[in-house]
Amino acid sequence: QVQLVESGGGLVQPGGSLTLSCAASRSIRSFTSMGWYRQAPGNERELVAGITGGGTTDYADSVKGRFTISRDNAKNTVYLQMNSLKPEDTAIYYCNAYLFSTISPRGYWGKGTQVTVSS
Repeated sequence: QVQLVESGGGLVQPGGSLTLSCAASRSIRSFTSMGWYRQAPGNERELVAGITGGGTTDYADSVKGRFTISRDNAKNTVYLQMNSLKPEDTAIYYCNAYLFSTISPRGYWGKGTQVTVSS
């Protein structure tokens, strides 16, 4: 088990920036990957960015060049730096920890943090 706590959301104007943090209750080194997802009203939850234990990153096409995911293993924290924010980035952002297993892969979720991009 692991508890994931997101923070850093809020209201920001278009073109602005926010940095989200995801603090884990145990070492994030134990997970295959960490990621950020988002869900807007009426939409399915979608992957925004992911980072593996080796530091390989992946991004949704809609955020490439604007968002950056990073991890600090010493602090058991994953970050999402969001720049050039657009109204369509408005959503609840969730942190995810994924543990691969051929027998029982597991995913853990935080409760989410609201990001609203509006003038």
